[in-house]
Amino acid sequence: MQDNLSVQKVIAKFANSFDVKDWDGLQACLTESVFTDYSDLRGTPPQTVTAVDYVKSRRESLDHLKLHHLVGNFEIDFMDANSATCRASMVVWRKSDEEEFTSHCIYIFQLVKAQEEWKISGITQKVLWNEGKASIHSGAKN
Repeated sequence: MQDNLSVQKVIAKFANSFDVKDWDGLQACLTESVFTDYSDLRGTPPQTVTAVDYVKSRRESLDHLKLHHLVGNFEIDFMDANSATCRASMVVWRKSDEEEFTSHCIYIFQLVKAQEEWKISGITQKVLWNEGKASIHSGAKN
């Protein structure tokens, strides 16, 4: 049960870090390298990036926006004592002074446990639908 709560906690911290612009906190949620698949949102192929580059790109594309990430409906599966996947629902609101862009998504997180701490090693975003003006979020396709 403690591992379930720890996985939920790191995913909640991941989501909240965007909203309060805690870029160091975001990086602390991630392993040194992270598999990412944002192809539904961006139309780009999956890739593996360093945590530093992941945070840098998110900061550059989102720092100018007001953000709100709500995450829930956690479905956690443990492969063994040190690896898990979590499917979760997320709504991501992005707001500039004039426009908004909202994504309704399912996220699939891969997680590993090292030194008694769960970290995110993979992020796949499946967009159910988007609303608003995609152009306010650099990298999002229309």
